[in-house]
Amino acid sequence: MHVAVITVHGCPMRQAGSKDSGGMNIYILEMAKRLAARGVQVDVFTRHHDPLDPQVVTLAPGARLIHLPAGPPSLDKTGVYELLPHFASQMRRFVIENRLQYDLVSTHYWLSGLVGMRLAAEWGVPHTTSFHTMAEMKRRGRPEESEVEQRDSSEMEIACSAQSVIVWTEHEKEAVVDYCNVDPSSVSVIPPGVDLSRFRPMSKQQSRDYLGYGEEKNILFVGRLEPLKGLDVLFKAVASLEDTHSITLNVVGGDENSEEKARLQDLARRMKLTESVRFVGSVGQDELPVHYNAADVCVLPSHYESFGLAALEASACGRPVVASEVGGLPTIVQSGSTGFLVPAKQSDVMAERLCELLSDDLMRSRMGTAAREHAESLSWDRSTDALLACYRELLPTPSITAVPAAGG
Repeated sequence: MHVAVITVHGCPMRQAGSKDSGGMNIYILEMAKRLAARGVQVDVFTRHHDPLDPQVVTLAPGARLIHLPAGPPSLDKTGVYELLPHFASQMRRFVIENRLQYDLVSTHYWLSGLVGMRLAAEWGVPHTTSFHTMAEMKRRGRPEESEVEQRDSSEMEIACSAQSVIVWTEHEKEAVVDYCNVDPSSVSVIPPGVDLSRFRPMSKQQSRDYLGYGEEKNILFVGRLEPLKGLDVLFKAVASLEDTHSITLNVVGGDENSEEKARLQDLARRMKLTESVRFVGSVGQDELPVHYNAADVCVLPSHYESFGLAALEASACGRPVVASEVGGLPTIVQSGSTGFLVPAKQSDVMAERLCELLSDDLMRSRMGTAAREHAESLSWDRSTDALLACYRELLPTPSITAVPAAGG
């Protein structure tokens, strides 16, 4: 099986937590490597994001990343829509010049879906798509979210034309079926996973010593810095705690000079949280487990999350999670067992749960143990096997030619 994976704006080699890079990038990289380990040839197509990008990068034996020139490398995803015809043309050219043939096209995010929908039709092969987030669901979480005007109609067209839509949770399946009016049988729920050997419980003290942290209680946020992630709500919750001087909120993720980081820094100053909030910036996957293990609790205050990979990583490290009860987060956080789910945007309820956890060492330990046990049921290998089974169902059954037995 030879699969073309299209991720126009989300290069899987870019560091998660920086602008336009997050759980989707991690998902694509992990699935490409694991599909290749199962004998699938995987080519991942993305835009050049750096002038020094080599055109072809080996991700693993059988899996490679192909950078295609389509607009300025520094362009963010909001400017990519107009470049999609050029990207599709570059992809056609690469395929022809290298005499490639694909059995299936897999796309990620609506921008890639538009490209894959057309190329799959041209090549006469099945198209599977994953939206990761949808415009309508983001607006429901945060009505002031602005999107490219073509996004809604494009998502509906992609969902209706694809042979299979891969979603991460039953909640997302319901949204796709209801909003795009597609046959539920064409939507497969395949949750992503976590690297259980990388994200695992380690010594909290050693992790804190490595990061240079003191003895204060440590609240952790991991993710991109954007309004949809709800850090305003978390700031308000922390500000309402009784002794903020003995608490540190470590914010992992974000670009060094982004407008959102500047806005959040200003908000922290106005809320008198300058001494309590530490902006760590983006960190690599190898260092990220240390940050989870140094924390007392991980918080996802998002207005919407299609899944919430950071919650699963924290759980795998044995840390309780406090998260908004939105999107796919209830799939990961078992409220009262592995952490707490709170109503979205309710900073007062979030503060109550944080206070409860930070003041009870035994509860944090019990929930952390349960969180790890739950995470162990969500591995990347399980996700890969389910995805591969979905791919195989879409491909024609090879004809078997009868061969006479020896001796007639």
